[in-house]
Amino acid sequence: MVFVEMVEMVDILKRADYDGKYGLYTNPNERKAKIMSKVVKSLHRNFGVRRSKEQLRKCWSDLILREQDQYRRIKKLLLKSDVQFVVPKSSRFTSDSAQRIIQEIMFCSCDLDLIKEKNKEIEQRLKNTIDVLGRI
Repeated sequence: MVFVEMVEMVDILKRADYDGKYGLYTNPNERKAKIMSKVVKSLHRNFGVRRSKEQLRKCWSDLILREQDQYRRIKKLLLKSDVQFVVPKSSRFTSDSAQRIIQEIMFCSCDLDLIKEKNKEIEQRLKNTIDVLGRI
């Protein structure tokens, strides 16, 4: 599952309180099934991909349990009010493979931003270490 699809899925699941953190619900399993149906429809409509509810449930649990960094990055992206994360639908790129390439480019762009941030942090740590060693 590409990054932009995960962003869409997390956005829907968080808005709909999929995990039930904000209330007790009657028939939680039915509710979760309806929410997952919305995710399936949204992914098909926006990205042209078909994913089963089971695939999406697995992806969600993997994000929550195993891929904490990526989940935090998605939440951070969704919290930015000035950013609208939209996949451009160009008339020149109508095939599924072309759309996937565009999505991968957008994914790589997000990764590049993270690498730049981490690089700045490492440079700052090195400067601090050099300053401390210079004082000794």
